[in-house]
Amino acid sequence: MTIGNSSYYTGDEAGQIMRKYQEICLKFPPKIVSPGLPALLLEKSRNKKLMDYSAPRLQFQMALIFVLTQTIHSLLKHLGLPMFVSQILAGIILGPTVFPRHTSLVDISEDSVAALGAVGGIGIVFYLFLSGVKTDLSMTYKSGKKAVYIGILTVVVPLISCLITIKMRRSSGNLFTNKTFHLATSYAGTSFPVIHCLLSELKILNSELGRLGLSSALIGDMVTLVLTMVSMWATSWIQQGAMGVLFDLGPATLFIFILLFVLRPVMKWVVNRIPEAGQIKDICFYFVVLTFMVAPRAAYMLNLNAKYGVIFFGLAVPDGPPLGSALVEKLDPLTSGLFLPIFTSTCGMRFNLTDIKHPNQFAKDHAIGATITLVVKFGVSLALAMFSKMPIRDSLALALIMISKGIVEIGSYSIRFDGQIISGDLYGYMTIMIVLIASIVPVLVKWLYDPSRKYLCFQKRTIMNSKLNQELRMIGCVHAPGHVNSIIHLLHAFCPTKESPIALDVLHLVKLSGRATPLFIAHQKQIKTSSDKSYSENVIVAFNHFQRSSWEAVSVNVFTAVSPPNLMYEDTCKLAMDRLTSFIILPFHRRWYADGSIESEDQTIRILNLDILERAPCSVGILVEVRRHLKSPNIRDTFPSHYSSYHNIAVIFMGGQDDREALALAKRISQHDSVSLTVIHLKTKTILCDILGDTERMLDEEMLRHIKGSVHLTYIEEQVKDGPETSNFLRSIVEDYQLIIVGRRYKSKDPRTFGLEQWCEFQELGVIGDLLSSLDFVGDYSLLIVQQQRQWAA
Repeated sequence: MTIGNSSYYTGDEAGQIMRKYQEICLKFPPKIVSPGLPALLLEKSRNKKLMDYSAPRLQFQMALIFVLTQTIHSLLKHLGLPMFVSQILAGIILGPTVFPRHTSLVDISEDSVAALGAVGGIGIVFYLFLSGVKTDLSMTYKSGKKAVYIGILTVVVPLISCLITIKMRRSSGNLFTNKTFHLATSYAGTSFPVIHCLLSELKILNSELGRLGLSSALIGDMVTLVLTMVSMWATSWIQQGAMGVLFDLGPATLFIFILLFVLRPVMKWVVNRIPEAGQIKDICFYFVVLTFMVAPRAAYMLNLNAKYGVIFFGLAVPDGPPLGSALVEKLDPLTSGLFLPIFTSTCGMRFNLTDIKHPNQFAKDHAIGATITLVVKFGVSLALAMFSKMPIRDSLALALIMISKGIVEIGSYSIRFDGQIISGDLYGYMTIMIVLIASIVPVLVKWLYDPSRKYLCFQKRTIMNSKLNQELRMIGCVHAPGHVNSIIHLLHAFCPTKESPIALDVLHLVKLSGRATPLFIAHQKQIKTSSDKSYSENVIVAFNHFQRSSWEAVSVNVFTAVSPPNLMYEDTCKLAMDRLTSFIILPFHRRWYADGSIESEDQTIRILNLDILERAPCSVGILVEVRRHLKSPNIRDTFPSHYSSYHNIAVIFMGGQDDREALALAKRISQHDSVSLTVIHLKTKTILCDILGDTERMLDEEMLRHIKGSVHLTYIEEQVKDGPETSNFLRSIVEDYQLIIVGRRYKSKDPRTFGLEQWCEFQELGVIGDLLSSLDFVGDYSLLIVQQQRQWAA
């Protein structure tokens, strides 16, 4: 069958059709699934080839794109370049820049290009939908004045400068009818999904700079969306008059009204009927997905850009759990791992180097206008940041973040290129600009902004530097309900009083799921949380009860941090800095049943603990619950006595700053009469000054001199010569205590632990802590591993 064949027309009509259309031949019925390579090889007719069938051809194209992208990224990732750049470069290599038309391994035939483009189109549609699902519009009115000013002015001022530049270069022409305003808006616009992706890759999503960048980007994206739609309606006004605007505005308003006031309330009603911690039913999930698939076509029929129809539908879905989280968890891996990389590479395939060798005047004007817009946008962002008294390096980093370009921009220009709204030369200029920005910005931001440097304190925040009668400021991190009881029981052991109070900040860490913007909620400063369901209701109730039971001795403030697991250390360390904390309590990532089998294990918690140990601006303790019995526990054993309070507490001392910090904590505990504290000093005949150094040995002796003179505790010295002897001694005493405190002493070479280092499974616990938590030790006790403050600038 021939489409556009001149034999269907006569005279001038045929000539006009031939000038307007190209002749494309398609064979019907199409060949989709091949009979298999062996069958093709065994056939007598050699005319049939494997690439004549669309299914294996598409699979081959996808595999080729994946292999080439991964090969390029393996070389560029060492320079700090994102995967997006590798995907674009892979497309350029497979496109007409390297291969002439119809000789590329990807551009095999016309229908192969269409099939590959359709698969890539699914990627950008799903990406825009999920971006809308993750977006929390409440951030637009909760953002501070700084974010509002940056978000608005970094779009409006560059847009005006772009229009002035293009108008100066073109004395004639209307800014609306020639699409200039619409294109200028895209040059000056801010893309929230692109900036969110950049901050996630740089791991500064929930840093102070990251939160400001996200808020500003969200406001800027809303401004860009409004300006784009206004420009479309203004074009209709100029071309068709008031009736044209009404014809465009009426159906589009109806579509948005149905989404926001019909579909969204229905989805909220479904979400509210789901019990706490429940999961969304599959039928609801598939209903949302099927409705979403219809949204682009419905938006197009109602005179609204299909892209905006997808975004608005995503915004109508309630973000966060359970519906938004379910959609993101099920669709995001498929979108970001399969469909979106294909779309990005196909955008690169549209680039042709020969197109930009002889550009037309329109492309030159817009290329210059886009460049000036970028420079002005950077300058406005930098000026506003410095006016807000931000440090110069942070201001430069924010300005770079605000000019970021990525998948949204390249996708927008590729759609305009396919619709012949822009020419190949302008598309080539914009592709080069986007690739350069996407390559340079991550490297410079990473060099300019180091969030960990703000955790360097100019004063020591340790228990040793806190007076016994001074308020001890602590943070207790909670991930699961079991951690609440563990921290409360540990705090009972501290025996807080009016004379020696504790200020406890409870930080409930929740995984960010189904939303793009991290949350940090201070529950004592608000009446209602930003979510319909409180993230930390049970945590608040438990610790409020603990505060009432320790009246005037303990003050409790509860915070909730909703962020990606690999960035939760930012929330913890920042809270420790802001609250002048001296000690952070972290739960261990593993819990055991009484028979020694693993009850639960979460590697993300372990990675978080390691990150906090490395960056914390104060001392840190990891709390391990060891409840193992030789025989099956009875009902009484299931509720051990130390759950009411700790009585017998031991400190294992071997020397070093971590052990001295553990002793300082023990001194604070020993002030109460209900606590029986024992300090066990493991000694060796080896001269310790060779191990610890003279200064460390003198500090240990000074600390022990005060301990030996105390009447509130018991001091025991035990001679050990190597690791096995230390292990045997500790195994003989663990059942006598309900709480054992040890120093971490990470990477400390010591004859008393010789032979134990190679069996250390968890480095965050240190050699002794790992030994006491191993399955070789049976007992009913808690273990607290203490590390003294590392981040300190003298």
